[in-house]
Amino acid sequence: MALLKIHHYPDPVLKKIAAPITEFDDQLRQLASDMAETMYAAPGVGLAAPQVGVSQRLTVIDCSARDEAAQLLIMVNPEIIAREGESCEEEGCLSVPEYYAKVDRSAQVRVRFQDLDGQTRVIEAGGLTAIACQHEIDHLDGILFVDHLSPLKRSLFRKKWQKIETHLKEQM
Repeated sequence: MALLKIHHYPDPVLKKIAAPITEFDDQLRQLASDMAETMYAAPGVGLAAPQVGVSQRLTVIDCSARDEAAQLLIMVNPEIIAREGESCEEEGCLSVPEYYAKVDRSAQVRVRFQDLDGQTRVIEAGGLTAIACQHEIDHLDGILFVDHLSPLKRSLFRKKWQKIETHLKEQM
């Protein structure tokens, strides 16, 4: 297992639409394992392959509390097939460190995906897991959570991001 480099805004890989996965092999399993290790180390609750520079439709999510057993969800080629209700919660992103904003999302989602063996699965998710599913699937479509902000808030984000970027460079 290896920690992968997390790409930060405005890296172009984050804006690309990720390619569907057709090979369910050891290379895919290793990528999923490395992504999970990277997500836990960050720490975060979700990570999409484009965030580690791999433009493929793969996400890892674990919304369990720190004192609970891990509940890792690995989704290959996920798609939201149903949405219900409304939610507006504060979100952050490992690719946009140190910035948080409220984002409108669906309160519940039904997601169809494949597991690491290529078997089709469907889950119903609510709460933080629903938000994480929507957030990570957005990454696969080249959308960042800041793209959901109003034009004014996006403008304020860009100004604040310049300060955050300077701060991050000073830490290195």
